[in-house]
Amino acid sequence: MKPEQFTIFLDRDGVINKDSSEYIKKPSEFEFIDKSPEAVALLCRAGFQVIIITNQSMIGRKMADTETLEAIFTKMKKGIHRAGGTITDIFFCPHVPQDNCSCRKPAPGLILAASQKYSISLEHSCMVGDSAKDIECAKNAGCAKTVLVQTGNGHAAAEILAEKQIEPDFTAPDLYRAALWIIENIR
Repeated sequence: MKPEQFTIFLDRDGVINKDSSEYIKKPSEFEFIDKSPEAVALLCRAGFQVIIITNQSMIGRKMADTETLEAIFTKMKKGIHRAGGTITDIFFCPHVPQDNCSCRKPAPGLILAASQKYSISLEHSCMVGDSAKDIECAKNAGCAKTVLVQTGNGHAAAEILAEKQIEPDFTAPDLYRAALWIIENIR
């Protein structure tokens, strides 16, 4: 398979940027994980399309509004662009878990929406995340590959996934090493 046939779905918090139990509520709280912008750039240079898939319940919790979330996304996209990468699109769920929506991970709604909008063949896609919900979402949507990164919630996620007998295709210490694995193994 050629890389241009593949789409890489990335979670945001704990994968691209440092996560916080207090949520990332404003642009000044957004801080890249080391080498994550360069990782996205590597994927883009290799011909992969990169789409962000992220739960953002801070909207549903009334901790921030969508305008503020867009400002955070703008800061992220600018940092990635400076490193030479491009985010094709961002799909987010604004709901709280109690809403029982179809877009909050581990439900596959965000990936399915991206797939429909961009005519993505999910058998030619990979999800990279730091939580069990990310990996479960990818499996629920039918993504071909999953990568668990150990930044963010990665260590706790590995235990949850093991209990559920769900195994990611690869576990990487961070997004940069995940990108190297994807480039080497998804062709």
